[in-house]
Amino acid sequence: MTPDERRFTAIYDECRQRVWAYAVSRAGRQVADEVVSETFAVAWRRFADVPDPALPWLLGVARNVLRDGHRADVRRESFAYEVGRWTARPAGDIAEDVAERLAVLRAMATLPEGDREILILIAWQGLTPREAAKVVGCSPAALRVRLHRARRRLVRQVEATAEAAAGKAATGRAAEGAGPAGTRPQVRIIGEELT
Repeated sequence: MTPDERRFTAIYDECRQRVWAYAVSRAGRQVADEVVSETFAVAWRRFADVPDPALPWLLGVARNVLRDGHRADVRRESFAYEVGRWTARPAGDIAEDVAERLAVLRAMATLPEGDREILILIAWQGLTPREAAKVVGCSPAALRVRLHRARRRLVRQVEATAEAAAGKAATGRAAEGAGPAGTRPQVRIIGEELT
């Protein structure tokens, strides 16, 4: 095995799962394997261009593969299916943090794709703003501004969803004569996961 082949294998072993997770978060499981294959095919063809660390560069390639190679309708349907699958949980005795996570996932589904992408890169992929900026092709300063705005929109959406749910619960309780509505769910998870 040549040194390039060894390095490529090491990069593949280290980054494949995170590239796959990024593809699932953006386009769903139905196309994730194809995106990973194409991403690493590009990496092999352009191996001299792969920097160290390779992950931000690979995620940038995966982003381009998603943008250029897949139908927008399939991606939207796949993402909606994934979010529905993540949020379709039994309504039994669920811990508060799980409820908050579900609220965040539901709110994420309503955000514009650009906001979702930045939040996913920072919160779920664990990239720094500098690394995420390389993925989306902007300056770190611009990425920080976009991240700040995306976080604000996410918080507003979670709060709006919580208020709507609290209103529904209050209406249901009043109809049943069950007394006052409970407190509004916390959204602390947004600050914990997105910082």
